[in-house]
Amino acid sequence: MSDAVRVVEGEVRELIRRTGLDPARHLVEIGALVREVVADYDDRSMHGGMATLGDLGDVHKSVMDTVAGYGPLQRYFDDPAVEEIWINAPSQVFVARGGVSELTTTILGGGEVRDLVERMLRSSGRRVDLSSPFVDAMLPDGSRLHVVIPDITQEHWHVNIRKFVVKADHLDDLVRLGTLTRQAATFLEAAVVAGLNILVAGGTQAGKTTMLNCLAAAVPARERVVTCEEVFELKIPLRDVASMQCRQPSLEGTGEVPLRRLVKEALRMRPSRIIVGEVRQAEALDLLIALNSGLPGMCTVHANSAREAVMKMCTLPLLAGDNVSSRFVVPTVASAVDIVIHQALERDGVRRVREIVAVPGRAEADVIEVADLFARRQGVLRRLDGFPPHQDRFERAGYDVAALLAQEV
Repeated sequence: MSDAVRVVEGEVRELIRRTGLDPARHLVEIGALVREVVADYDDRSMHGGMATLGDLGDVHKSVMDTVAGYGPLQRYFDDPAVEEIWINAPSQVFVARGGVSELTTTILGGGEVRDLVERMLRSSGRRVDLSSPFVDAMLPDGSRLHVVIPDITQEHWHVNIRKFVVKADHLDDLVRLGTLTRQAATFLEAAVVAGLNILVAGGTQAGKTTMLNCLAAAVPARERVVTCEEVFELKIPLRDVASMQCRQPSLEGTGEVPLRRLVKEALRMRPSRIIVGEVRQAEALDLLIALNSGLPGMCTVHANSAREAVMKMCTLPLLAGDNVSSRFVVPTVASAVDIVIHQALERDGVRRVREIVAVPGRAEADVIEVADLFARRQGVLRRLDGFPPHQDRFERAGYDVAALLAQEV
């Protein structure tokens, strides 16, 4: 940054302080103020011994990024091809484009990472400090922020920003992107309308949340959906949606609201559907109990395959306490989970569904039976010979499931 730009930036910051403008809420006013200061400085530099600015448009963008954006990182926020930004050290800023990571040329100053994080957290009301060295928060644009600080990390602050990049809103969009076939998408839409319980599994960055959003878009318009998340990520295009997120404990260690509490509270909110962003711990038990009572729902879970996802759903509820046994959990999972979708981020950067399995509801020796509906063979998602449970629900929703799975679309 040139000395002239630094002078302009300093003048802008002083005017913002005097006028009481909030960079998060008064972008238009600050933009006008920056243009005025830049024009004034350019005019003065023409008549005196002051350094010139160069291209005024570039100066305006640079100053706006610094005072109202995220400084050197703002260009990655503005780039629609960038899906994720992460910082391992001030000299190591990475981005992911099309699922492929790359080291950028951006080098931050020593305290710049801390300043950027504090700016990002300002609108969320969350904090990160020695007593709470981890933080998850949502930025105003919908991006998800995760920060870890020393001494949990070895030396530097570790920052991950998962941008809210809207590539798919409906299952048709996933067909267009090559995530799944038209036949599989048509079946999944019917399964959602029929009220089957669906589990979306995969690794990090596999597109689980995007899949969950697209499935939720198929929910009938008259239904009420209640969502529970650690941090708001779901963007469900329905008219009746109640969204809740977890809350960190206060400085005194009180006031924490865990995901398990949200699942319990959701049941008191007259839901037609319940959607849990991701199950990781004991909240799996409360979700299973809700699904087993006849309330349709969906959630995501980290797993390497559809079968491992079913096994994990049998394991996580055991974390709820010693009084919860596999004798209760296994048959509950068998009867509560109907469809499991497993997808992954492939080497070419494309997120693809690898398999879709049905859970018929039978278990023997703590092993739950599954039926293969679709699986990827020679790079193509093909229909196999399994059938989903609850064919009566499909019929009530107006679908002939046998014809649906037989047709080649």
